[in-house]
Amino acid sequence: MTLEPFGARLRHAMDTRGPLCVGIDPHASLLTSWGLNDDITGLERFTRTVVEALADRVAVLKPQSAFFERFGSRGIAVLEKAVEEARAAGALVLMDAKRGDIGSTMAAYAATYLDKDSPLYSDAVTVSPYLGFGSLRPALDAAAVSGSGVFVLALTSNPEGAEVQRATAADGRSLAQVMLDHMAAENAAATPLGSVGAVVGATLGDAGANLAINGPLLAPGIGAQGATPADLPGVFGASAGNVVPSVSRGVLRHGPDASGLREAAGRFADEVRAAVSDG
Repeated sequence: MTLEPFGARLRHAMDTRGPLCVGIDPHASLLTSWGLNDDITGLERFTRTVVEALADRVAVLKPQSAFFERFGSRGIAVLEKAVEEARAAGALVLMDAKRGDIGSTMAAYAATYLDKDSPLYSDAVTVSPYLGFGSLRPALDAAAVSGSGVFVLALTSNPEGAEVQRATAADGRSLAQVMLDHMAAENAAATPLGSVGAVVGATLGDAGANLAINGPLLAPGIGAQGATPADLPGVFGASAGNVVPSVSRGVLRHGPDASGLREAAGRFADEVRAAVSDG
């Protein structure tokens, strides 16, 4: 049975649990700060702690696939279990994999993360459109079938991204705006929110783009990268109500105590809600 569209499920989760995405990013330095070894046992303990502490209360959990892949098949097994348990506890899982390819290879990536029979099936996945937006069609189609979402890189928080994303297309639009306009077309007529989201860094100051895509806006950069919830209205303007701020180290550094993780996540969610409301 196809799930309710991701955009509708995300809107409900944001309204009931607060507009926050917490990353599961098991950096070696974070494992060390938690008193864990940088090995599969430490990875498993870290991941289980985050899921048990937060999956029943935050809107979205976002595991960064790379930090699990570095441990090979054993790391992927930890990731599979985390996805399953987080979803069972009510959190939406956004797999941060940033996949991007063409044809049958993109279709294989889509099957990995967006096919309900896959052990890594997630509620949404991040993808890169800079092989052309049309290269994402296998993922977009797979998401539509399974009721999943796709978050497309648009204006990222890393400074190097500007040389591609701010480049000018033949019609005068930035390449990022071209991608955003494609997303808006995918989300046309969706209610209450489309299932194709954009990744737009909260550190940008001014996005300098039309972000009205009728879809969610994943905003990395809150916390350790320097942005704060108070920055959101300035970056996202009238679209701030559709922003899902992503915090990783800003929450995770409060572990390994579960209550510390919960308090930090709750505080960020409250600050985001207040900033968006005031904005």
